[in-house]
Amino acid sequence: AGSANLKQGCRMVHLLKTFFAVSSALWLSGCASWYFRDAGAPPAPPPQYSLEQWPYKEYWTGIVFNGAKIGFSRLSVAPAADSRYEVQSEAAFVLHFLGLEKKFRFRSSDIVNSDLTLQRFDYDYHIDGNDLKLTGEVGNGMLRVHSDTAGSRTDQDIPLTGPVYSASILPLYPLWHGLDVGRRHAYTVYDGETRILARVEQDVLGYETSQLFSGPAYKVETRMHGHKTTTWISADGRPQFEMALNGVLISALETEKQAKRYLALASLNKQDVLLDFSLVRPDRPIPDARQLDYLKIAIEGIEQRLAPPTDSGQRCQWADNVTTCEIRRQVPPPTITGTYDSKQRSHYLRPTITAPSIDPRIRATAQEIAGDVKDPLETIRRLVGWMQANIQKSPVDVFSALDVLETKKAECQGHAYLYTAFARALGIPTRVVNGLAYSEELKGFLYHSWNESLIGETWLPVDPTFGQVGVDATHIKLLEGEATAELMPLVDIVGRIRAKILSLEAP
Repeated sequence: AGSANLKQGCRMVHLLKTFFAVSSALWLSGCASWYFRDAGAPPAPPPQYSLEQWPYKEYWTGIVFNGAKIGFSRLSVAPAADSRYEVQSEAAFVLHFLGLEKKFRFRSSDIVNSDLTLQRFDYDYHIDGNDLKLTGEVGNGMLRVHSDTAGSRTDQDIPLTGPVYSASILPLYPLWHGLDVGRRHAYTVYDGETRILARVEQDVLGYETSQLFSGPAYKVETRMHGHKTTTWISADGRPQFEMALNGVLISALETEKQAKRYLALASLNKQDVLLDFSLVRPDRPIPDARQLDYLKIAIEGIEQRLAPPTDSGQRCQWADNVTTCEIRRQVPPPTITGTYDSKQRSHYLRPTITAPSIDPRIRATAQEIAGDVKDPLETIRRLVGWMQANIQKSPVDVFSALDVLETKKAECQGHAYLYTAFARALGIPTRVVNGLAYSEELKGFLYHSWNESLIGETWLPVDPTFGQVGVDATHIKLLEGEATAELMPLVDIVGRIRAKILSLEAP
């Protein structure tokens, strides 16, 4: 892939990896009634098992994304010490993006009590050569979480108001309580992907058969983070088939040999499934996109609750499932006016796991780049200039700004993380924003991350990937946030929108 592609090769895997233990193919979502049929009255009593009598030791599934085989997942249940149980899970997949191979592997171990409640956990994430380790334990009304990445450790205490479970027990919970058709479950899990407590709702909707799996199965719908997964669970507790991501991701029960073969096939499959899924091609190309002063665009397929915001750089209106946005190039203010809002200053200066601005390596590098400069605009220009000269633009996913500083390469979100950490370390309130930006080489919009820094009363957009202090008019802001939980609404947008250029103006 060329450098222009790499500049636009921004991170989508962080939106998808949360769902890779679940599933479905694009055509299934619109044609589900063709493949799933009522199986009549379920047997009585409904299947129900304690962990002591659990009907299986492990199961394997193969994973398909947007019609391409990409990987596998595994889950096992076994007795542990002190009358507890260990739930192990594993997922691995390979994707091709902009002609390069992206690899992700997740391994987890949850020690749970006999009622499935969480006692302690140990999670390992590996993506594109970067690692994140999460460990934690429950005690005294608190969940204590320890995060280690790039040689940096962060501790977090999360107050608990009731029982908490691990996300790995989602396929176990309905079976433990009994697969009664019509029954609803609601409980709280710790989700390692988003690193927050999440509310889960599960409904046992029916008893069905399908040509996609063998024998009848209980249809269970799970909702978490506002997203839905549908699972068909057999009487012995194994998930025969799962659908997620609006019918783009599927997994199906397989043998260990069959499931692992998916990963080998994924390595051979050179189709850019992630790019094919996420690219938004407008009705006509945009020439000289980085120089564009004004863009008026109609975007179809975004729900009103997810409509792009209106701010100083863009005005958006939603009507009849079409959002019309007018975006103007944003440039640095000629003079700094006003003062910082104290709440905004405090919130957007705080260190985070993704932007650890108090880390000595971050602070020392930022100070070295800024030197004796006191003007925030000149400081921002120096930070962006240094990143352009020293950070390679590569579709490599990272967990934090420290990964980028250490490896000197990242995709757009990694650039945004590092710039955020640098700017906050130097006292400049900064946030990450996410949306769409146009790629001339691909002739379409890709999902992109950049920044906004508070200068006086002005939120100045800064794109460290493109080297822009002030950004061109193809930057369409969709939402703010750097944590995975804050990005979850994008899952309902990716792969579902179309764009039409209404007008544009160049210098």
